[in-house]
Amino acid sequence: MEYKDYYKVLGVERNATADQIKKAYRKLAIKYHPDKNPDNKQAEDRFKEISEAYEVIGNAEKRKKYDELGANWKQYEQQGFDGFGGGGRRYSSRGGQADFGEFFGGGQGGFSDFFEAFFGGSGFTSGGAKSRSRVRPKGQDLTAELHLSLSEAYHGVERMIQLGEQRIRLKIKAGVRQGQTLRMKGKGQQSPYGGEPGDLLIKIHITQQADIQRDGDDLIQELPVDIYTAILGGKVKLNTLKGEVQVPVKAGIQSNATLRLKGLGMPVYGKTETGNLLLKVVLKLPEKISGEELKLIQKAAEIHAKKEK
Repeated sequence: MEYKDYYKVLGVERNATADQIKKAYRKLAIKYHPDKNPDNKQAEDRFKEISEAYEVIGNAEKRKKYDELGANWKQYEQQGFDGFGGGGRRYSSRGGQADFGEFFGGGQGGFSDFFEAFFGGSGFTSGGAKSRSRVRPKGQDLTAELHLSLSEAYHGVERMIQLGEQRIRLKIKAGVRQGQTLRMKGKGQQSPYGGEPGDLLIKIHITQQADIQRDGDDLIQELPVDIYTAILGGKVKLNTLKGEVQVPVKAGIQSNATLRLKGLGMPVYGKTETGNLLLKVVLKLPEKISGEELKLIQKAAEIHAKKEK
């Protein structure tokens, strides 16, 4: 029986980190991918081999079980277990079934579905029963990045992305967050074993906007208020991500005061809820003042000074 050394297949040491294993797999997968090696049976077999290796040692839990089994491999071989790919005789115990439950979670004796997928076996028969069906590993996931403006994240957007020769329409819901990863099932790499294709994982990056900041599901924006409205009160027009709104301002409002407008913040992703819009008041002086205005302001200042005495 030939032992499958998955570390050797990927060209990494047994103490390699997860990142080192992933990098090694990607390098080999690109080199031997069927798309780059059409009608090349040798490259196709090599691609399947490295995909199988990564399916096992690229997964922390499967890698642990594989390492545990490897330490006892010769013992099982000497006891009569000479193959996993079908056609070889299988070591018998407990009524004719090989018991690897301690390694692969079978618990009931016999090969688990994971064990068959791991080694490419076709199952076992006992007492004339039909062989168990093989679990086929899914294809590898693919990753991509997508940059959006804050306005696109607020309203939601549809984008077309190019994945090899395939164009995929991506519909993004309103409220998506910076760094959020969206999953498109079945849009990843095809399985070399005939299993389900992998998924496409898209990481979102949102471009900052100078005049509007995001804080979770709330938005923060400055509200310029002229001194006359600040003194007398009134309404101030403001362009928000939702459109133009009229913001009521109370008489005597101070600079740096914060106004909260409910429901005008970011939509909560995947829900009907909406955050708040927080407005920071910034007093705005008029750029030009007429002589008549200056006289009235001076008179108002004199009246105010007398009141303060």
